[in-house]
Amino acid sequence: MMCDVLSSDDLTERVGALHGWSVEDGKLVKTYTFPDFVSAVAFVDRLTPIAEAQNHHPDLIVAWGRVTAQLWSHDSGGITARDLRLAAALDEL
Repeated sequence: MMCDVLSSDDLTERVGALHGWSVEDGKLVKTYTFPDFVSAVAFVDRLTPIAEAQNHHPDLIVAWGRVTAQLWSHDSGGITARDLRLAAALDEL
């Protein structure tokens, strides 16, 4: 499902409305912190059905007490509204 890549101005405005997300190397990025590794993995377990339901899957880096989510729409070649929807859903966890 291809979506339009957001313009720079639109992206700046919409990312500003999200808490803790930034744009790095053309990806929407946020690191979530947890008290230990098990809690970090449990967060990944909770986000998996949400990503599946949206048919949009983040790249994840899981480390002790941290999960970094990287979002961008591979098929569109940049950040789209789909990425922002998934970012907002992850923040609700």
